[in-house]
Amino acid sequence: MKARFGVHPDVVKLGLVSLLTDVSSEMIFSVFAIFFTTIAGASAALLGLVEGLADFAASSLDYVAGWLSDYSGRRKAFALAGYVFSTAAKIILLVASSVAALGIFRVVERLGKSVRGAPRDAWLAAIAAKENRGYSFGVHKALDKAGAVVGPLAAYGLLRWLGETAASYRTLFRVAFVPAVLSVLVLGLIQDRPGVPYRRENMLAAWKTLSPGFKRYLIAAGIFSLAYFSFGFLLLRANQAGFAARDIVLLYALFNVTFAIAAPLVGKLGDRVGRKHVVVLSYLVYMVMSLGFAFAAAKWQIILLFALYGVFYSIDEAQSKAFIADVEPERRATAMGVYNFATGALYLPASLVAGALWAVHPSLVFLLAAGLAIAAAAAFLWLRPGRETA
Repeated sequence: MKARFGVHPDVVKLGLVSLLTDVSSEMIFSVFAIFFTTIAGASAALLGLVEGLADFAASSLDYVAGWLSDYSGRRKAFALAGYVFSTAAKIILLVASSVAALGIFRVVERLGKSVRGAPRDAWLAAIAAKENRGYSFGVHKALDKAGAVVGPLAAYGLLRWLGETAASYRTLFRVAFVPAVLSVLVLGLIQDRPGVPYRRENMLAAWKTLSPGFKRYLIAAGIFSLAYFSFGFLLLRANQAGFAARDIVLLYALFNVTFAIAAPLVGKLGDRVGRKHVVVLSYLVYMVMSLGFAFAAAKWQIILLFALYGVFYSIDEAQSKAFIADVEPERRATAMGVYNFATGALYLPASLVAGALWAVHPSLVFLLAAGLAIAAAAAFLWLRPGRETA
């Protein structure tokens, strides 16, 4: 098939699916906390609980979904199920407004993400040629993050036009439902790229069949995940530096714009110099960013650090998956599911530790993160998880 933007056309189509989904989801999530607490009347403590459960839900089924995808060889069916699940969850917002219903929506919608992630990434790895796999993942993530820019801006425009009333939020939720449905329709039109079925392996035994290179990478990734505290701490740091709430929304947009621009560029870099070098680079960028947040005093420094975080996140989100596709060429969905589940499980204690340190002194959060990033880079270089594919 003729390439578009230098990648297989189906890479762009999958990116369009992610873009539409993110427009929908980010329209909702950019206002959810305010709607949940101000309009619905929930407490901040309950919001924290719901967000914690949502974060866990987003990675809770990755291993199961990845294993089932490899077990059956099916990619599209599981990816489609995940997108349909998330879209169906948004119907809750159209018919109910109680605190309980809103909490259920937030968790159930994230379960859909957990179902679709690993099969879709394995599907994407099968479509992308090895020589430009990093660029392909980068293009996909750039389109994904473009939706994360459009969604909040659309929500801002709607609320500015309609005002911040309960009826306005209802209108916003109805509008957000449209791109979610479109994403499912577009995905349904994309031709499947089935994998080789591994029907003889049960879910527990599947771990034993994963490559040594992937397992070594998981050690370094696990160490790094302990440094990967909630994005909310960066927003708190910006507020501490003097940014008003409305300005922090713009910082979030800057982060997403930087991500979208950087993702294909760092993908090309990984294809050219080797993805293992780019993975180490992501740890070092995160270290520099963390040290910057620990000592930044001026607003311009905070702005630069949010842009730098977008660069880091573009590497971590896209190139880590491309690297896994390199070191685990057979059971990719299982490997990506294990990776998402293991790292996601560590994000919760990382944020809990960060919260405890924040109460002592905010700079301690970022200094610990910098130290763990260095440890992860050292572990990666020592374990050399990519040596089999070099």
